[in-house]
Amino acid sequence: MLCKEVIQVIEASYPRDAALDFDNVGLLAGRLDKEVNHVYLALDATDAVISRAIDSGADMLITHHPLIFSPMKSVTDGDFIGRRVVRLIQNDISYYAMHTNYDVLGMAELAEKILGIHNAEVLDVTSVTDEREEGIGRVGDLEKPMTLEECCVYVKHKLNLGTLKVFGDMQQTVKRIAVSPGSGKSAIRPAIEKGADVLVTGDIGHHDGIDAVEQGLSIIDAGHYGTEYIFIEDMKDFLNSRLPVLEVVTDPVIHPFQVV
Repeated sequence: MLCKEVIQVIEASYPRDAALDFDNVGLLAGRLDKEVNHVYLALDATDAVISRAIDSGADMLITHHPLIFSPMKSVTDGDFIGRRVVRLIQNDISYYAMHTNYDVLGMAELAEKILGIHNAEVLDVTSVTDEREEGIGRVGDLEKPMTLEECCVYVKHKLNLGTLKVFGDMQQTVKRIAVSPGSGKSAIRPAIEKGADVLVTGDIGHHDGIDAVEQGLSIIDAGHYGTEYIFIEDMKDFLNSRLPVLEVVTDPVIHPFQVV
């Protein structure tokens, strides 16, 4: 099938206009009329990911984070972004990104299900359509109260992680939990306003963490990758169910840093 037909199926569920204003989603490089039989799924379009996509014989690369985010004045091999775009075009790979449109319409609910959040509501509302709220993250209740330490073990198990960074009293009891996959600094205020005891997210800095604790919110920083790599298998299931004619290959789960 053609690349544009694959995109039509994706955007029927994850329309580009659901993305936040700052974002850059959609077909970012390559041909709409490219014949697609093999799709490669990854979180980021790194050099290593592009190499693996090429080696696997991919016709189309789909990532969560957009490779092209800021405006480009030239596309050459003189910088690392341009070099990646050139490689994709040279290998006739159509490149598609689905970022905050997926965050709003897929990632939030997926994280809610993985963490077993009950009575969930949207954490940070970005739009209201047909009286339905959509937005970033979820907030709701754990099945039962637990200490922050127990909650850390629970999150590590659910997200299959080796390490976490935690701000808060490990013996504090938590019941109401918020989750905002990815970079979650902006989720701290809505989590506090909606009465969360703990926020699970990523990319929390020193001052953001200690200031949140001072306002009664503990934070479990499970990492940007650690909270968003769930996109890969979810999109594989999506494509397999709707476009079974495609061969879908997923990038291996490789965390971008190590704790030593």
